[in-house]
Amino acid sequence: MNFGIIIIGDEILSGRREDKHLAKAIELLGARGLQLAYADYVGDSPERITNTLRRAFVSGDVVFSFGGIGATPDDHTRQCAAAALQRPLLLHPEAKALIRERMQDMAREKGIPYEPDRDDNVHRLNMGVFPEGARIIPNPYNKIPGFSCEGSGDGSVHFVPGFPVMAHPMVEWVLDTHYRAHFRQDAWQENSVIVFGAMEVSLTPLMERIELAHAVKVFSLPSVDHAVYGRHIELGVKGTPAVAAAAYVDLVQALQAMQIPLGPEMVRK
Repeated sequence: MNFGIIIIGDEILSGRREDKHLAKAIELLGARGLQLAYADYVGDSPERITNTLRRAFVSGDVVFSFGGIGATPDDHTRQCAAAALQRPLLLHPEAKALIRERMQDMAREKGIPYEPDRDDNVHRLNMGVFPEGARIIPNPYNKIPGFSCEGSGDGSVHFVPGFPVMAHPMVEWVLDTHYRAHFRQDAWQENSVIVFGAMEVSLTPLMERIELAHAVKVFSLPSVDHAVYGRHIELGVKGTPAVAAAAYVDLVQALQAMQIPLGPEMVRK
């Protein structure tokens, strides 16, 4: 199963806001033995958002979409999800109840009467208008829910707010509620070593041999100005722990036979 994310908002692409979702998604998935397969960044263009969501719905992947589910004029995600699915937008009954509960809480906190028919309170119900057939995602921060939709290609897209304080616990809830059967604790390991004085082109045959001999992926991360190691290559393997460990021994022995200077070794799980 592939996991992807979509991060929506002009403020991310313009640099006005720093993206905090990519790193957190990697962390949350990694803690459950899962990996992020891809990340898409999209500005507040309804056409681009709709096209991106359309691909996600037919991908067969599990995708988390961050941002744009509010009820202001620059929030397009709910409408684009409906367009991508070719479904009508409807006020979700559970979302309606939760939003009204939140409005009552706000009135109580301010010491004012709750007026459900006041214009601003009626407008807030738009945050519970989702594509037909959507399921809600609870929001522990302020009760305003996100939502999940299934596509025709078995793709599932889970929509959460752009605010990290709300979005990240909601992503955790989706993972723990719907995808626990896919968790693979300790199922992935990276072993790598710092290599000095070698060019990637000279290491390519070795990398290809390691991949053919072992069920692993080999990676090469060159750096020209590292603060500690200077010019070097981090060369390593990643796969299931036992296989990665065996492949790494093979890799290091080959590097030593080539008389290539080696630095620190690293293991990541």
